[in-house]
Amino acid sequence: MPPTRRGAPDGDAPPPPAFVAAAAAVRAAPARPGVVVEEVAPPRRIAPYAVALTGHLPAEETPDDDIARGAADGRFVLLHDPSCPAGWGGEQRVVALVTATVEPDLAGDPLLADVAWAWLVDELGAAGALLDEMGGTVTRVSSSSFGVLRDRPAGDQVELRASWSPRGPLQNHVEGWTAALCRLAGVPPVAPGVLLLRRA
Repeated sequence: MPPTRRGAPDGDAPPPPAFVAAAAAVRAAPARPGVVVEEVAPPRRIAPYAVALTGHLPAEETPDDDIARGAADGRFVLLHDPSCPAGWGGEQRVVALVTATVEPDLAGDPLLADVAWAWLVDELGAAGALLDEMGGTVTRVSSSSFGVLRDRPAGDQVELRASWSPRGPLQNHVEGWTAALCRLAGVPPVAPGVLLLRRA
């Protein structure tokens, strides 16, 4: 899929080489084992150029203790604007989203938001991602079903939204994002020395 241009001032002009290289790096980035990563259409009107990925970690039962692991979904968007918008500190900005199902006891923990944010920061750091101007929110969502849906179990989710200005190799940022997606779903960190698998 070629790099996508959104709102470029000259519709016939090719994407700048810096964005072409950045998009290629994002596409080639490794993902945590078990995470299904796909490229999707990027958002419109946010930046002249963008590339976007989605990540999905299916729910399953762990073989050791039969405890169900929550499913998780995410989105990683690299925005590129040669005008260097205020607050970016450069031409590029990452916008990331992770939504994960959590156990009810964890959902009620008052420190859940702090822990979820710390996991994202930790995984980005462990992946070697350098960044500036990072900010975001963590939201807890609990749902109960009624009427004809009353038999559906209650659901608890945590939603993490973050953005930052990337520095250094962009592959590290994608790797950290997929690792954070796994952490929020209850998957332990990868042990040192374990290689990540690239997407097929």
